Amino acid sequence: ACAPYRRLHVCDKNLENISDYNSTNAKHNLLVDVCMAAQFEGKSISGYYPKYEVQYPSSGSTFTMCTMLARSFADIGDIIRGKDLYSGNSKEKKKRDELEKNLKNIFAKIYEGLSRTSTSEKKSAKDHYKGDAPDYYQLREDWWYANRKIVWIAMTCGAGKHDKYFRKTCGTGPDATRTPNQCQCVTHDVPTYFDYVPQYLRWFEEWA
Repeated sequence: ACAPYRRLHVCDKNLENISDYNSTNAKHNLLVDVCMAAQFEGKSISGYYPKYEVQYPSSGSTFTMCTMLARSFADIGDIIRGKDLYSGNSKEKKKRDELEKNLKNIFAKIYEGLSRTSTSEKKSAKDHYKGDAPDYYQLREDWWYANRKIVWIAMTCGAGKHDKYFRKTCGTGPDATRTPNQCQCVTHDVPTYFDYVPQYLRWFEEWA
């Protein structure tokens, strides 16, 4: 699948420059850097959103601010979890390879800092991820799941008070509602599940 124009410019500068991690601070520093990248990306999207409104004045939910934020949020999730398909030209590919190597090293440090304590009912966190090296895909998947709510708040902090997600995903069943403002649920739950849709399918839909 060809990457959409928006993906070519996903702001991941903070992720590319991450350094000075150790087994003690890795999980905290990574969250800070990912949130900063998400916040910068959100501000970038809010900057070019008005031209979409002009180009597609009757596009309805397809080109809302929240939908674009959700797409980039999902791409950042793919980068963190080692699932990103985008490589770009040779220069861009080199940067992506360096970023992936950096992320593997960071998650190796996070693994080093995990507890070795176990009980009769539960094995230790370190044992749980034993054999996950060198890519640490399961640890990365679980890290994203545990922190996606905070990353979404960072991503949407610059959204407008009238920006709403196009589906009723705040809550469950018949009581589910749309986000009241800023693409955020009152409970701060993440309203989108784009990050659990395969990237190539999201891109096909975005091109459609």
